[in-house]
Amino acid sequence: MTEDDRVRKGLTAAVAVLGGGAADRLCAACVEFLAFDGAALSLASGGAFYSVGLAGTGIGPVEELQFTLGEGPCLDSVSSSAPVLVADLHDTHRWPAFAGAVAGLGVRAVFALPVTVAGFPVGVLTLCRHRPGRLTGATATGVFLAAELAVLPLLDVMGTDMRAAVNDVGSPAWDELGSMMRSEVYQATGVLIAQLGVPPGEAMVRLRAHAFASGMTLSDVAYQILEHRLYLDADDHPDRPGSER
Repeated sequence: MTEDDRVRKGLTAAVAVLGGGAADRLCAACVEFLAFDGAALSLASGGAFYSVGLAGTGIGPVEELQFTLGEGPCLDSVSSSAPVLVADLHDTHRWPAFAGAVAGLGVRAVFALPVTVAGFPVGVLTLCRHRPGRLTGATATGVFLAAELAVLPLLDVMGTDMRAAVNDVGSPAWDELGSMMRSEVYQATGVLIAQLGVPPGEAMVRLRAHAFASGMTLSDVAYQILEHRLYLDADDHPDRPGSER
């Protein structure tokens, strides 16, 4: 069996059975068969990201930094609907806040590939390494195959009523979101949508702006909102933090 065949077989087997855990299995297969240190699969919706799969080391903080700072390969890949392949973060001047923050994590290379349906990006597969280096050989082939296969677990997730969770803070769809990373952020987003009467995108901007201005992660801000320790007033705008009570 050639290396290409081994990689293809391993990645395909990961999504052969959908349902709970398929996204995690695909990420784990990327770590095992493609020699990445971390892999994450996220669903993109209305400018927000829902992490549905995660495996390996380092990728969690990388995802959190992009999510909090609002910049990075993952976000650019979705917005451009094109792969963003960074062989060495030390050699790029893009995303100054993200690159500076991620340097302390020991992550040197990040590769983000959009997951598309009918040419429209519905998510992103993000892979990271602690060593620099371009994608070559079977690894390069496998990365793009993984992005193609990733549409299966994402469509499986999209089959549930995620939109209801964003538009209705009392929706039972929050139970489904609760199994995902950063579900507290989207619960807090739902609270702001209900309290302030703003669309989901604006609610996320307000959360991100407060996190950046206060030096906290989005999860920390979300917990404060959910615990009624932080209130963002209706007349607040994205460059001015809300009031804590």
